[in-house]
Amino acid sequence: MIAIRAATPEDAGAIAAIYAPHVLTGTASFEIEPPEKAEMRKRMAASDGLYPWLVATTGDSEDAGVIGYAYASRFRDRPAYRYVCETSIYLTDASSGSGVGRLLYSALIDTLRAQGFVHAIGTITLPNDRSIRLHEAVGFRRQGVYREVGYKHGQWIDVGFWQVELNEPRVPPVEPRRFADMGLVRD
Repeated sequence: MIAIRAATPEDAGAIAAIYAPHVLTGTASFEIEPPEKAEMRKRMAASDGLYPWLVATTGDSEDAGVIGYAYASRFRDRPAYRYVCETSIYLTDASSGSGVGRLLYSALIDTLRAQGFVHAIGTITLPNDRSIRLHEAVGFRRQGVYREVGYKHGQWIDVGFWQVELNEPRVPPVEPRRFADMGLVRD
């Protein structure tokens, strides 16, 4: 059984371990050195309770293994962007293609929608058919591509942007609710 829950600081080590292979051997991340547990914990804390960090585990027990994580972060620094967020998801190799990603990403999207964010942006290094299928399965649509903007593993890499409307834009907009105040939401 797969369970989805809010990530805790104690999950930082498992999250760092899931992310490391994507950094070291893949192109899904433009980082060159994988962050350690302490750095991952700092990144989680930097969400300041506004942006969700979720994990997928192999069950409900406390010793259930973390097999994937998804989170939202600030899209851009300027205040006018605060109604939009950027999303990311990473899975263990063993859980990739098993449906875990869709469960986890759907929970993230449902939560962001309930928080009141207007749009979510997914950034995908290209080519990456599996990530594109996952994003589109939960409602994202392609918006554009930046050509050859990252150089890693001896190659120039394109970056695509996918976007999903979470809530209809209102005038004036409503401030998104803090994840820390409402928790995980599942539709």
